[in-house]
Amino acid sequence: MNGLGHGVTPKMKPISPRRSVVVAALDVGSSKIVCLIARLRPHGPQQVLTRRSHSVEVIGFGHTLARGTKAGTVVNLMQAEDAIRRAVDAAERMASVEIESVVLSISSGRPASELFAAEVKILGSVVSENDIARVLAAGSRHSLRDGRAILHSLPVGYSIDGVNGIRDPRGMLGTRFGVDMHVASTDIAAVRNLMLAVERCHLDVEAMAAAPYVAGLAVLADDEADLGSAVVDLGAGTTTIAAFQAGRLVHVDGFALGGHHVTMDLARGLNAAVADAERIKTLYGTVLSGGSDERDMITVPPLNEHEREQAQFVSRATLVSIIRPRVEEILEMVRDRLAACPFATDRRGHVVLTGGASQLNGLPELAARIIGRPVRLGRPLGIAGAPEAAKSSAFAVAAGLLVYPQAAHLEHFEARRKRQLMTGTGGYFARVGRWLRESF
Repeated sequence: MNGLGHGVTPKMKPISPRRSVVVAALDVGSSKIVCLIARLRPHGPQQVLTRRSHSVEVIGFGHTLARGTKAGTVVNLMQAEDAIRRAVDAAERMASVEIESVVLSISSGRPASELFAAEVKILGSVVSENDIARVLAAGSRHSLRDGRAILHSLPVGYSIDGVNGIRDPRGMLGTRFGVDMHVASTDIAAVRNLMLAVERCHLDVEAMAAAPYVAGLAVLADDEADLGSAVVDLGAGTTTIAAFQAGRLVHVDGFALGGHHVTMDLARGLNAAVADAERIKTLYGTVLSGGSDERDMITVPPLNEHEREQAQFVSRATLVSIIRPRVEEILEMVRDRLAACPFATDRRGHVVLTGGASQLNGLPELAARIIGRPVRLGRPLGIAGAPEAAKSSAFAVAAGLLVYPQAAHLEHFEARRKRQLMTGTGGYFARVGRWLRESF
């Protein structure tokens, strides 16, 4: 897409509230790659999850170990492509469909937020849809930055003749019309290579969304999003944050620390293989101390199976002494990032944890103490047909990508002239076609 060359990721056209659609979600992470295919059907007004216009029924599910990625960034294109193909193929087989495009998440590239203001003259005396489109386009143009790709452009509030805080300006009278826009962006290099890995699988990127934002769409109840909450997605290689207020995304942030760093600490501290350290963390890992920790012993396989090394035994207290410092470091960074966000300073706002690393035993309790806010574990809400394995907080981002099309209308959208996805140099298939024309 030409827009990516100008710093804008693919934008999704809002879906009709009266039409059923099939949507494919692709979550490319540091530890796993997940593909979900779902059928979205229109439904009437409901008391729970009132912002959703469609029900979500999963019809295909595929996931595989991530390869070729590190901290959410593609570091080996061929390995990443192969892993994506495996996850997509499994989902297609289960759903008995062949997908052409995906909604893609991204957690890498130093996600960040900025606020921009723009103002235009009202054409006539009444604010029209055309006026709204013009002021949103003006706000988006102001937000372009070298080396950054825009993921989301969302209006925070409108103003008419200096009167701020207007949520829906349609039909109101005035002469000057302004908007405050929240723009979430990430490094363009991370976007290009992730899109290229997907393109090489013969798939289009229908839209790209920040991982913590879509996780919030999946796990937050309406009241939590309205009153102000933060979603912290704890992945293997990254920790990303999204703040919500008045039902809208108002801030994103992130850093390259996650569950894999806990695993590596264990591997070094126990002199164990990384795979064994991951298994021990999953089965026995905790951040809470107990009275029997010194007596509970855990077997650690020898580092080299070919040598006649004896398996060692360590206490659960030893595990806590290795795991807890790294987890505390991550949570303290989350606390500091939230304190720096002007929209997330209310200490009454809830914090919802998602991601595979959030499942560590005792993490919500420790997070509540360090962050100083109510903390709960988030699981996808209102997703039917998902296998039991996909109902945990580890799959919140993938589930949220299926909800995201229903929120696409909130963002500034400009119609695409071509259904061609670019990676900054003409797109993978365009480059292949040019090479063929020039070579023969």
